[in-house]
Amino acid sequence: MSTHGSAKISGLILAGGAGSRMGGADKGWVNWQGAPLVAHVLSRLAPQVARIFISANRNLDRYAELAPSLPDLRPGLPGPLAGIEAGLAAAPTGYLLVVPCDVPRLPIDLATRLLGAVGDTRKPAYVSTPEREEPLFSLLHTDLLAHLQETLARDERRVFTWIRAIGAQAVVFEDARAFANLNTPDSLGG
Repeated sequence: MSTHGSAKISGLILAGGAGSRMGGADKGWVNWQGAPLVAHVLSRLAPQVARIFISANRNLDRYAELAPSLPDLRPGLPGPLAGIEAGLAAAPTGYLLVVPCDVPRLPIDLATRLLGAVGDTRKPAYVSTPEREEPLFSLLHTDLLAHLQETLARDERRVFTWIRAIGAQAVVFEDARAFANLNTPDSLGG
């Protein structure tokens, strides 16, 4: 999928999880306000980036109808870092903007604000709200791929451990609701 956002940034929608809190459903395809969650995220992310990929481990053909789908490069290694690895390997731009598939209200200025915070430093950045830190909303330079591969080779799968190890800076967004995950059946009502 070609978009018209920053030529420096590719987008990655993380949709590779097991959906355990959603009864095993593929969260990207869960309906919310008349459309799948992934469609909401895609429509808000597309104007911000040059290209979009979807990290998925099931329904790859279905996701590929929306954007190129990327399975994990290390099948059987659970967690979002495996999806981020595939995204960093595939991104044709200098930066990768990572977002989860179950956050349909993500800010339409997410890329601009994260890139503005890092400037030309190549330093990674992630979202922080007054309620919590949100490392799955991150802007990563593609030269971090080797570091992530080394991290995964050590069997480290915690996103926050890696985000801290690479010295990512937190960028504060005041609207915590924009980053609310709709990852349980009850959360879909909001």
